[in-house]
Amino acid sequence: MASKNTTTSKYVSDATEIDAGLLERCRSKKRSAQQCLYELCHRQVYRLMVRTVGLQDAGDVTQQVFLQLFRKIDQFESQSKFETWLYRLAINEGLQHLRKGRRWNFQNLSHEPMSQHNPEFERIDHKELLEVALSRIEPELLSIFVLREVQGLSYREIAEVMEIPEGTVGSRLNRARRELQQQLADLGWEP
Repeated sequence: MASKNTTTSKYVSDATEIDAGLLERCRSKKRSAQQCLYELCHRQVYRLMVRTVGLQDAGDVTQQVFLQLFRKIDQFESQSKFETWLYRLAINEGLQHLRKGRRWNFQNLSHEPMSQHNPEFERIDHKELLEVALSRIEPELLSIFVLREVQGLSYREIAEVMEIPEGTVGSRLNRARRELQQQLADLGWEP
């Protein structure tokens, strides 16, 4: 019989249910339950970290997220969805990592605007330009942008994760978009 306190989310890989029993077994330090929870959630956390801290550091930060999750799982009180709590942990770890100054390193790219006539522009694809532009956005704004545009969370869900008012989500998201457009323009990208 399924538990009444079941949490489902489109954000967990394969839309698998994370029920109260699994969380309780994780609280009891059952390795098999921890492994199960990790397998259910690690892909989504990793994707979030790729966009938050960059591909090079995403694996390490994802590992830190799960270490924190298993240390702090007793603090989850089921007042919000488990996924919201997990995203909050992940965002906090990502922001902490960025604040320590271990941001993406794109030393090979010039900080001067590039034009399409510049031969170096031809070697840099649009994806790399986007990654460089994203790496230059303020970390808190980047987190909101990633949660909305990459993870597909609603404004309400982002407000829960970031612990800010819903209206603030909208204004910060707009600011992140403007900063991204400006960074892309500074890098010489033309739509």
